[in-house]
Amino acid sequence: MTDSLVEIRDLHFAYGDRAVLRGVNLAIPRGKLVAILGVSGCGKTTLLRHVGGQLRPAQGGVTFDGQVVHELDNDALYAMRRKMGMMFQVSGLFSDLSVFDNIAYPMREHTDLPEDVIHDLVLMKLHAVGLRGARDLMTGELSGGMERRVALARAIALDPALIMYDEPFAGLDPISLNTIANLIRRLNDALGLTSIVVTYDVSESLKVADYVYFLHDGVVVAEGNAAEMGDSDDPFVRQFVHARPDGPVAFQYPGEPYADALDLGAAGR
Repeated sequence: MTDSLVEIRDLHFAYGDRAVLRGVNLAIPRGKLVAILGVSGCGKTTLLRHVGGQLRPAQGGVTFDGQVVHELDNDALYAMRRKMGMMFQVSGLFSDLSVFDNIAYPMREHTDLPEDVIHDLVLMKLHAVGLRGARDLMTGELSGGMERRVALARAIALDPALIMYDEPFAGLDPISLNTIANLIRRLNDALGLTSIVVTYDVSESLKVADYVYFLHDGVVVAEGNAAEMGDSDDPFVRQFVHARPDGPVAFQYPGEPYADALDLGAAGR
């Protein structure tokens, strides 16, 4: 057994002619919380979809617990995904089910547990995120922060080896954001999980993560222990951590020079 639960080697992927991943290399150690940071559209969610086997790489690959993900057949891929939990960017809760039934759903779908056992397990998961008393509410009755916590409870429903979080802090007020961040850290340690958090929220990630990768232009441009990132001399890390407008990440999308674009417009008139 290796020290890494997930290994990504020379991963390439494109949507049509637009290359998104251009040779990503990283490893997720067992029992650690790893953050993958980068600006919106840099390929973070695409990376998670390769880990879960939703996408097939053009080159390179992802290994999960010793298995090459894109080489698995449907049955093996289905079995592998039972070892994973996912907290989606928009929570992904079933709107026509109660909080209780949202958590119970993966247990009923993937196990043969009797309903009395499922009842107790659901209450345990909801208690872990502080929402045992909200079990009978419908998802439309939840605040944004409560909805994320229910999604987190569902992600740990089957006691997975790996949990992936896709932008878990987006759109939350400061109190809810801090609550979710602390829950992710506490659950990772208490349950012996391995966690991947993809986000553009630097401050919260550096507080809770063990290790950080910075993704830009389809490759890992920097990495290191989270506690050391604030003092990094790397130009990309400094720009991202300190939210500077000028640096390796350009504000303008690539295109012809502005003056040339204006001249072309004038010529067209």
